[in-house]
Amino acid sequence: MASKKTIKILKTVIPFVLGLGLVWYMLATLTTQERATLWQHIKNADPKYLLLSCFFGTLSHLSRAHRWKFMLSAMGYKTAFANRFMAVMAAYLANLGIPRSGEFLRAATLTTYEDVPIEKGFGTIISERIADFFMLLLVIGIAILMNSAGFYKYIEEKEFNPLITLGVLAFLIVGLFVFIRIIKRSSHPFVQKISGFLKGLVDGMRTILTMKNKGWFILHTIFIWVMYILMFWVVKFTIPAISTADFSIILAAFVIGSFAISVTNGGIGSYPWAIGALFIFFEFTREAGEAFGWLVWSTQTLLVLILGGGSFIFLPIYNRNIKK
Repeated sequence: MASKKTIKILKTVIPFVLGLGLVWYMLATLTTQERATLWQHIKNADPKYLLLSCFFGTLSHLSRAHRWKFMLSAMGYKTAFANRFMAVMAAYLANLGIPRSGEFLRAATLTTYEDVPIEKGFGTIISERIADFFMLLLVIGIAILMNSAGFYKYIEEKEFNPLITLGVLAFLIVGLFVFIRIIKRSSHPFVQKISGFLKGLVDGMRTILTMKNKGWFILHTIFIWVMYILMFWVVKFTIPAISTADFSIILAAFVIGSFAISVTNGGIGSYPWAIGALFIFFEFTREAGEAFGWLVWSTQTLLVLILGGGSFIFLPIYNRNIKK
């Protein structure tokens, strides 16, 4: 049986290798002329729109750090904005290396510098993810309505059966309830530790219901997603062949990108490939679509590298100075 360390390494390496493989496949399947056109699109991109995209991205990160305060305050924890923001950015950076590791790092950072119990901090992060998931569903719904004719045609061609998805979801929900029931009834010390940890998670998740500033939380959630869409949308003006694309098409590409980014480490390879495929679906050239995907991915990844890397450096410095 593979050790935990081996499994952990594989979880990091496999998505990364998959991402590199998609990059190679993407470039290998292009003709020499298409590769030249792809590079030309990227090289000629207007930098002011890329900077504007980074500006909108930064606003979303700042808003996320501020929104976190409402849930932490509901549990009685007063935390510094700087620590929350740097924890958020450090988490994004960690996710580039090890997918989904950032959530644990984010909670651990607040435990280290603000004495928030890790299970409660992690619970608030889960609550955030639930709120963001509902926003994603809303965006998906709007994208489908705006592109209904094209999506229905695609579903019919692929003979997609929604009953299979509903069946899998129902099975997972039933399995979760059975797991919770077993945890509650067991008296084994190890199981009791798990139960205590889960209780802390639930306490953190409940803050979304008990917080005093629900209205501000909702407004920040909407603002964060508006910024996400804007930082994606403005990049279209960097590529003449894409600049004429309707907002409905850009929104559909945004949805596809939201799923593709979780396939590999930080979406390397998978993100521009999926965006390119979406634009082909709407009868744009493949190289223009992939160039758009590469520009969105690279600008936001660079932003995370700068802000996340800076956060790792300044977190201990900031807190050492505060405690003096």
